[in-house]
Amino acid sequence: MEMIEKQAVSGLNETLQTISNAQREHAEQQHYVSFVTFNTNGIRTVMDRKEVEAGKTLKWTDYQPDACTPLFDAMGQSINRLKKHVTEEDVVLVTIITDGMENASREYDGRAIKKLVSEMKERGWVFAYIGTNQDVDAVADSMGIRSRMNYEYSQTGAEEMFCMERQCRTAFYDTLSSRGVDALKKNVNFDFFNSDHEEKKDMADSSTAEDKGDAHQPIGLWSKVKNYFDTL
Repeated sequence: MEMIEKQAVSGLNETLQTISNAQREHAEQQHYVSFVTFNTNGIRTVMDRKEVEAGKTLKWTDYQPDACTPLFDAMGQSINRLKKHVTEEDVVLVTIITDGMENASREYDGRAIKKLVSEMKERGWVFAYIGTNQDVDAVADSMGIRSRMNYEYSQTGAEEMFCMERQCRTAFYDTLSSRGVDALKKNVNFDFFNSDHEEKKDMADSSTAEDKGDAHQPIGLWSKVKNYFDTL
C-alpha cells in the first residue's frame, strides 16, 4: 500500500466519517468499528469494537502495513475473536481490503477460511472483498464471498474504490433502517456492491404483493451494526 498510502489513510478516515454520519442519521442503529491490519510482522488490532468518535482520525502510523500477506490468519483470528461478542440481533459487515494475495499464513488455510465465512454468513454476516494486483473474482470465489470489487493499483484507482465503497455502505445502512433485519438475512443473493438494483427489484416485488393485498412488512430493525475491517 506504500504507493497509495495517502489515499488509503484518507479513504479509511472518510469511511469512518460515513459510519459516524450514519449513526446520526439512523438513531435506531448503534455502530461499532473494529479495524485490523496485517503483514508478516504481525496482525494488529487498531480499533476493537469502538464507537466512532466525531473528528477521530487514523494516521499512517496506525496503519502502516507492508511486507507479505497473511490474509487467512488475519481473517481467521479476527473473525473468531469478534464472533464471541456478536448476538443474533447484531449486523456484522466485514470489509477486507488488500493489495496482494495470501502468501504468508501459518494457522489457517483457504479451506478453513471458506468454512468460517460460510458459517458466519448463515448467521447473517455480510462479507465484502476488495482487492488489486490479483484475480479478485477467483480469490473471492475461493473464500465463498459473493460481494467483491477490483480496483486499479494507483492513486486515482484507490480514491475511486473508497468512494464506491462509501456509497455502497451508505445504501447498506439506509436499507437496514428502512427494511429491517429480515430483508437482508433472507436474501441469500445479497451483493453489497450491487445492492441498488436488488433493492429496487425487492421494492417492486413488494409493491406487486401490496397490489394483491399480500404486502410483506419488515419485522424489526437491526439494532447494532458492527463494521469490521481487515486491511493490508
